[in-house]
Amino acid sequence: MNIAPPEPIIARATQHQGLASRSIGAILMDAGRLSADAAESIIKLQKEEGLRFGDAAIRLGLLSEADVRFALSYQFEYPYLLPDDKSIGEEVIAAFKPFSPMVEQLRALRSQLMLRWFDDMSGKKMLALTSADKNEGRSYIAANLAVVFSQLGERTLLIDADLRNPRQHEIFKLGNRDGLSGILAGRSNLDEALIRIPNLLGLSVLPAGAVPPNPQELLNRPQFTNMLEAAQRQFDVILFDTTAGAEYADAQMVAARAGGAVVLSRKNFTRASRLRDLTSALQHSGTVVVGSVLNG
Repeated sequence: MNIAPPEPIIARATQHQGLASRSIGAILMDAGRLSADAAESIIKLQKEEGLRFGDAAIRLGLLSEADVRFALSYQFEYPYLLPDDKSIGEEVIAAFKPFSPMVEQLRALRSQLMLRWFDDMSGKKMLALTSADKNEGRSYIAANLAVVFSQLGERTLLIDADLRNPRQHEIFKLGNRDGLSGILAGRSNLDEALIRIPNLLGLSVLPAGAVPPNPQELLNRPQFTNMLEAAQRQFDVILFDTTAGAEYADAQMVAARAGGAVVLSRKNFTRASRLRDLTSALQHSGTVVVGSVLNG
């Protein structure tokens, strides 16, 4: 059973009173995790002993602590998913385990980026994530970093700009027929191709779309610039997942459009020479290397 509130519930709550003003019981009943009879029993104990709703529910054995944390996350506009939710892939740990040490590190990275790149005075909204080679965790970090930015309340767009080996549609379990390649080929536009993630408020993903035979030529088209201008009017933070930077020039082209890049490396895997060459190439293309991340 899908335990996160489905899209109509989220839309209805936002339209009429907002998720933050809904009670724990109402959120869990809409999510199918609590029956009306159980809610009445909880309310009765709550009034008799002056307990909080969640404490009364746990005492009665009708809800778990995970259920209560889930409801609180929606009250405080910090939504995440419970382990049995299959709407997105398990790789998006920021959506499933927001209090884990790994996600704490991602939040620390987010804080550094907010201070050093996305601060209000700079007006910067776009950042590329790249690495020298494949299998260094680039798509994984990009997906989870996008989630933690959306959890901060930022309107976040994750663009899969890897037009050779795209992964974000698999990670978020999305279709990949329309996407970036379709926009660049003039067959679609941003509003038609991007996909909003209903259970993670504020997060949208633009899949790569069909893998084209000419990714570099497509990325050089004016449609890319036009699309990015439109995206910056709609979103606060725009993150790009790119190709392996030492293998293809695509990553450098995307990073140059974004203006800045974070370079990822993988412990006991990335060669220092490849990392130096990529960093140098990015800087020569006019890209600001905002920082580096060592993926363990």
